[in-house]
Amino acid sequence: MDKKELLKKIREIDIKSKILSDNIYTGQYKSILKGNGMEFSDIRRYSIGDDVKKIDWKVSARQRKTYIKEFTEERELSVFFLIDVSNSNRFTQKFQLILEVVGSLAFSANKNGDKVGAILFTDGIEKIIPLKKGKKHILSIIESILLMNPKSKKTNIENALRYFGKVFKRKTVLFVISDFLDKNYEKELKVLSKKHEVIPIRIADKKYETLPNGAIFTLEDSETGEQIVIENYQKNLTFKPKNTEKWINLYTDEDYVKEISKFFNRGRKI
Repeated sequence: MDKKELLKKIREIDIKSKILSDNIYTGQYKSILKGNGMEFSDIRRYSIGDDVKKIDWKVSARQRKTYIKEFTEERELSVFFLIDVSNSNRFTQKFQLILEVVGSLAFSANKNGDKVGAILFTDGIEKIIPLKKGKKHILSIIESILLMNPKSKKTNIENALRYFGKVFKRKTVLFVISDFLDKNYEKELKVLSKKHEVIPIRIADKKYETLPNGAIFTLEDSETGEQIVIENYQKNLTFKPKNTEKWINLYTDEDYVKEISKFFNRGRKI
């Protein structure tokens, strides 16, 4: 991709993402994510009408009087994108969808004054983009994804999640974007969700998810080159991760704006 093509592509994503952010995501992003991070501030004596959920039972037991914890709202969020750039996500339609989703959510974060960062990964960490604010920074994230020439074709989601958990200690809104065609990552996903606001976004293409019955198929792994033969005479076979009902599941032939909106409307978290 030469410089002229790159600038044209970035401009297209910039325009589309900002329109979607302004018209759809901003209100939902504010109501769902903004202000949900709370920091401990102080303790004080309980007063009638206070939320009993805020009672500090240990302090109350020691003092033999009822005390509650006070919290202050975190004014600024840290929003991070953990983006799978392995070979199975490099197909044109899936890759385009990833770019638009990242752009739209990042512009929503920017409009709220939040810092945005990203990690691009395969079976290793390919690139780390630190947390910063501003439109130029978001465009640089999009450019990094567009220009990424990964060292590896393979995927290791578990490794990427573990790396994030070790490096980033402060509570973060973490969008994990992948087709999740991998294994052994579920435990790390649960561990991270205890500390961070983890939102998995699964990118999928129906053409590669189901095999119709009544035929023999030779399949090649786009990341390893391994081939397998499947004799499918019984029923349609579906290849997709389990337990993704509460995730954001996006298909290349569907309206991803609608799906993300539905997720924000029904709640958040894994």
